[in-house]
Amino acid sequence: MDWCRYRFRSVWRLAAPPEAVYAVLERAEEYPRWWPQVREVVPVDDTTGTARFRSLLPYDIVVTARALRRDPAAGVLEFGLDGDLEGWARWTLTPEGTGTHALYEQEVEVRARLLRALAVPGRPVFRANHALMMRGGRRGIAAALRRPLEGRP
Repeated sequence: MDWCRYRFRSVWRLAAPPEAVYAVLERAEEYPRWWPQVREVVPVDDTTGTARFRSLLPYDIVVTARALRRDPAAGVLEFGLDGDLEGWARWTLTPEGTGTHALYEQEVEVRARLLRALAVPGRPVFRANHALMMRGGRRGIAAALRRPLEGRP
């Protein structure tokens, strides 16, 4: 087993149609407004940006994200990651009743030196840290989707 490789899968059930969820998720530069663990997103160009994350652990993860697929009709947003994490992440949005089933998948290898050094003893803590981050994101987007359209990020 490569202790520095991770596969994550999270499901968010949201009380908004996929089009509304997609509209929020495609604006990554606005994630810090509603996702507490996303501390900063800086666009580089139309398809690339840098992002800084921090969840419960006192450590920032910095990545460069590059759009690989933007398909609103299919409800798919996929991007490649480089930096402290190397790999990919994808949102797949499907209707679920009057709301949305939002599936987040991520496959990455940790590249940050400290996190690699702590790979074996830290793995359960890193996975829990990621779960907390995703919980914060789900709560944040749910609140953002409840705001009137003019107040949405």
